[in-house]
Amino acid sequence: MATDTLRRGAARRCSPAEYPSARAPVRTATCREPRVPSRAQHTEHTEHRSGPGRTGPAWPARCPPAATMLLAGCLAKLKTEWIPQRYVFALMGMLGMINCYTMRSCLTVAINEMSRPPYKSPTAAAVSDDSCPVETDSDQSSSGDSSTKDYPFDWDSQSIGLILGSFYIGYILTHVPGGVIAGRLGGKHTLGFGILVTTLCTFLTPWACQVGEVAGAVAVRIVMGLGEGVTFPAIYVLLAKWAPKQERNIIGSLVLAGSQMGTLVGNVSSGYLLETFGWITTFYVYGAFGLAWYLFWLILCYSTPDDHPFISDKELQYLNKNVTGAQEGKERERVSTPWAQILTSPPVLALILTEVGHDWGFYTMITDLPKYMSDVQHFKISDNGVLSALPFLCMWISSMVLSALGDLIISKKLICNTTLRKVFTTIGSVGPGAFLLGAAYAGCHRALVVALFCVGMACMGAFYPGMRVNALDLSPRHAGTIGALMNGTGALAGVVAPYIIGLIAPNGLMSEWRIVFGINFAVMAATNVSFVWYGSGELQWWDDPDGSAGAHHTPAESKDQVQEDARA
Repeated sequence: MATDTLRRGAARRCSPAEYPSARAPVRTATCREPRVPSRAQHTEHTEHRSGPGRTGPAWPARCPPAATMLLAGCLAKLKTEWIPQRYVFALMGMLGMINCYTMRSCLTVAINEMSRPPYKSPTAAAVSDDSCPVETDSDQSSSGDSSTKDYPFDWDSQSIGLILGSFYIGYILTHVPGGVIAGRLGGKHTLGFGILVTTLCTFLTPWACQVGEVAGAVAVRIVMGLGEGVTFPAIYVLLAKWAPKQERNIIGSLVLAGSQMGTLVGNVSSGYLLETFGWITTFYVYGAFGLAWYLFWLILCYSTPDDHPFISDKELQYLNKNVTGAQEGKERERVSTPWAQILTSPPVLALILTEVGHDWGFYTMITDLPKYMSDVQHFKISDNGVLSALPFLCMWISSMVLSALGDLIISKKLICNTTLRKVFTTIGSVGPGAFLLGAAYAGCHRALVVALFCVGMACMGAFYPGMRVNALDLSPRHAGTIGALMNGTGALAGVVAPYIIGLIAPNGLMSEWRIVFGINFAVMAATNVSFVWYGSGELQWWDDPDGSAGAHHTPAESKDQVQEDARA
């Protein structure tokens, strides 16, 4: 009976008669059986889910979506306690970020095969300090000689900088709207829609370049940015619902650090795909992976723990107890955003400014490291992809190790949360700037150059247990809005940096790139000062000014007690 109901009832409303009766309940993938036996508890939970003065079932108003039925038969046979759904979300969130960044960054590698490298005057090329020797093996001479190779496009450095930077024009515009939409409609479909738009634009990129040249490439990159701009705010909203305080560093960093892994995968696989199949295939492969992720995301992940049909009772109770966003349920959607308090909060403003510095360095590496490896160090395309990816692998490993270390430090109460955030953020700011500048002065010692890039990006991994998860500290209720402000403002660096680099280094000379990395160091170090001075790791009073969170904070203690709880 239950199986037949499961097969036929995907889109209809759940009847109270389907709830378990006298017979012992059997755990299936249909709507969850009642967990609360008493009438008082049932009434309380009903109001929590449906709102005061409303009537309705205490459990999801609809059975799982039709797509979920593909997995329901298997999941019904498993003990869901074996599969904590917050870790499923963390894994899928990380894969989503990986897809975002592979699709975003593949053009930065492919463009070296799409357009002829910048012309170097004979005088500049003759200066040994500005020109590294080109490999002369047979493979390099047959495939890497830009003077005889046929390129489909002939774009100058300024045009390439405009194409790479145009993504961030759209990316900035949808950050704040994305945070509002994710807060009202849920993070699941906001994130899914954003990555779906990015996927479709990835499929269209070869056609747009062939038809519209620079204008076509810029147009499709702007639309891609519009879609991907909602992803970070949606991720912060989801983290506020799914990441307990005790696991905030590791879950938050695992998801957010998918950006480094995406850049790593994109650079490595792009080099292979470009050399083996050509530049057009690269975009189709990444688009296919993005589409596959979207289908699994629809089936496996949900906006809140209460909406999840496969979550265990034990995990649901744990999340409701330890996650502020999960406690609030639907009530959070009706909470107004305290814009005045957010926009005048010194910790928030310091966080936003520090994000600008981080993004300047990070986007410089994403968009222009492959160009530096190609134009200055003269690595062939397959080596370029691997060596450009290696620093991001170091960054990802570093972020995971330091995140686990951060959770351990907080659990042992060795230092307070604010100090932890400031120490990690300083390492993530000063370290990369110094080591990347050192790489520019390492000349043509390729092994040393790559090693310095790797150490610098490993230091940047400290940003993730530092300022990257700081929005969740300041205000779990408004983490999506704060995340949108910080990431959207930081993305301005993604617009400005590639274009400025195109102006400073039009010839791809080593002396020009030393100026680029010198500016990078100055920006990252200067913006870090604001976080050291004004940054905070404590819950802000305006997160819950009137104690509306209910049982966890009374109005009288809303400002002082929540900060004491955060320190504990």
